[in-house]
Amino acid sequence: MTTTPTDTQALSLPLSRAAKHADEQPISELIKMALDDPALISLAAGLVDFETLPGQSVAPIIRDILADPAGAKAALQYGTTEGFAVFRQQLYDHLCALDDAQTDVYPGSADDVVVTTGSQQLLNILAEVLLDADDIVIAGWPSYFVYTSTLTAYGATIRSVDLDEHGMVPEKLDRLLAGLSAAGQLHRVKFLYVVSYHQNPTGITLSAERRQQLLDIVKHYSAKAGHRIVLVEDAAYRELTYQGEAPPSIKSMDDNNQYVALCQTFSKPFAPGLKTGYGLLPSDLVEAVKLSKGGRDFGSSNFNMHIISRAMSSGAFAQHVGVLKRAYAAKIQATLDALEEHFTGIDGVSWTDPTGGLYVWLTLPEAVDTSRPGPLFGHAIKQGVLFVPGVYCYPNDPTRTAPTNTIRLAVGVPNPKQVREGIARLAQAVGQVLG
Repeated sequence: MTTTPTDTQALSLPLSRAAKHADEQPISELIKMALDDPALISLAAGLVDFETLPGQSVAPIIRDILADPAGAKAALQYGTTEGFAVFRQQLYDHLCALDDAQTDVYPGSADDVVVTTGSQQLLNILAEVLLDADDIVIAGWPSYFVYTSTLTAYGATIRSVDLDEHGMVPEKLDRLLAGLSAAGQLHRVKFLYVVSYHQNPTGITLSAERRQQLLDIVKHYSAKAGHRIVLVEDAAYRELTYQGEAPPSIKSMDDNNQYVALCQTFSKPFAPGLKTGYGLLPSDLVEAVKLSKGGRDFGSSNFNMHIISRAMSSGAFAQHVGVLKRAYAAKIQATLDALEEHFTGIDGVSWTDPTGGLYVWLTLPEAVDTSRPGPLFGHAIKQGVLFVPGVYCYPNDPTRTAPTNTIRLAVGVPNPKQVREGIARLAQAVGQVLG
């Protein structure tokens, strides 16, 4: 005789291992706090500036697409999984131009470009196709916490490498890989994750010299491991460089297009609502990524690709990047000026000096606990300012304990006046904690 469980005997839901290990991103709660209290100045969310979203640039492009019967049909129909050919060639040419290289000498070709629903989708697919449970991924200490949390959900073990003002320290990467090799664990290492420009969360850009060094180390230990260790280069903030010249991508140094998976996006330099990212991948990685993506969505928004393609060919994209660079440069400078005004003279305080991007990394005296349970967070909320506790940004490396005296400051949303006021309020909160 079969029985049906009653409501009080409900059967458990058999969630996958990945689902059980997936944590809600802490930034989601911080964004909600800012939305619930408009009086809060949020230096927390890594959102883009509302005032500079390219509505006036995109509107005529959409009208032109829909006014042309052939163009409308092409844009409104299903596309290919990897993105339509003309767009992928534009993207490849764009990468060559960013690195000041000719297409005949640049790694790969347009055939190695895959368009995705934001670069986050590409990062997730790379984890899916490269990782098995208990594999090892190496990331910065700290690093982009949304992605490192995803890697943990896939069952990966994350090992971390320190950063200094020039980015990931090559000697420490070499030391970590040598230790894993000596312990017989090198076969578990599948990829190295590097945010190479204006890193989220620190704002630090990897120096030109270290780019080649990291790639050389990856090649050396790949030979020892008996398989290629992929270097995943997240260049989401590359085009938002405000001072000096951005160094060449690590991808540009990948002569035979074998080791580096370059991930970029239009969310930061154009419009996140278009949800379009792309990657230039090693040729023998493309098919696995396409198969995984095809199983998810059969291809990203074809219409959005056509919008961006026309924005690139018309010059609207390049013009908008210039607008963003001026707007964000003013916000970063306001942050640095306010930190200089309000935090200089406090022992144990330092901050990064980004040349682009949306983030400044603030280090406070070790006695100041910046985590959610610590006293500073509550004092800051009472003062009317919100920040991301730096402890969120450190990967779950089983061999290390994250410090609790750091803060990520994000300047995408507030205007320069609000940024300065937010830093002043934060300084008041720190003063209350220090007594």
